[in-house]
Amino acid sequence: MTTRGPGIVVGYDGSAGGAEALDWAVREARLRSLPLTVCHAWTCGYATSETDAAEVAVPVERAGSVDPAREHAEDVLDLGVRRAHACDPAVTARPLLVCHPAARALCEQRAAADMLVVGARGAGGLAGLLLGSVSLQVAACALAPVTVVRGHWRPVIGHDPRPVVVGTDGSPGARAALAVALETAVLRDVPLVMVCALSDAAGVLGIARDIEADFITETGKLQADHPEVLMRKRVEQGAPRPALLAAASQSQLLVVGARGRGGLPEMMLGSVSLAVLHHAPCPVTVVHGA
Repeated sequence: MTTRGPGIVVGYDGSAGGAEALDWAVREARLRSLPLTVCHAWTCGYATSETDAAEVAVPVERAGSVDPAREHAEDVLDLGVRRAHACDPAVTARPLLVCHPAARALCEQRAAADMLVVGARGAGGLAGLLLGSVSLQVAACALAPVTVVRGHWRPVIGHDPRPVVVGTDGSPGARAALAVALETAVLRDVPLVMVCALSDAAGVLGIARDIEADFITETGKLQADHPEVLMRKRVEQGAPRPALLAAASQSQLLVVGARGRGGLPEMMLGSVSLAVLHHAPCPVTVVHGA
């Protein structure tokens, strides 16, 4: 197993959502033969500058300080690493204690990480929220694919594994999402369901026919290049949000581009990716275009 780089970086805060994200990340690290970095962020009471708020080197060693916040953070991180080892001892799990707000701590790993993984909600925030602020910020800022773990994803004994679903509209983000979804389906040996919704969106009126033509051409080439993968094509006449959510109800993972053809160029996340991040019944992987 390779040990270079952080591999898959998962945010862990000791919450139920953090535990789900950690378990999912361990499984993904094993499938991809990557190391796992378990990241826990805490706010240093003494940090007053960029230099002061520096990340703690890996592996984390006990500082021997009397700062209860630091000691609690070390305990939470240790719990996360032990949980990762218990889930799969073959996966190399490394601790990373960072003295930053959680979203910033994870986003700073975006260039080196192969994937970032977070739970839908962490220990903070308001009860009843469908998506926490940290998860939303990380999904928006990251260069690497970001998986927000929510809903059903664990294999059910005696049942065929569920497929991977990807939404595609021919945009750069969708093409990047399609590549990630294909790789994931191959690794998990499951079908790939490709969903294309043709309803017009603001700023892209009248191009439904072009989207469908691009979809047929692109997926046809993909099938020819990867005959070993069972691919299912779904062209929907309605809006992409309900089409993707309906397909996700029977999938183990939904993959989307950060932005589609519509929306403003300055937006980090489009309306469709925001909707599925809040409402998908399974984990969602958000992929930014080049």
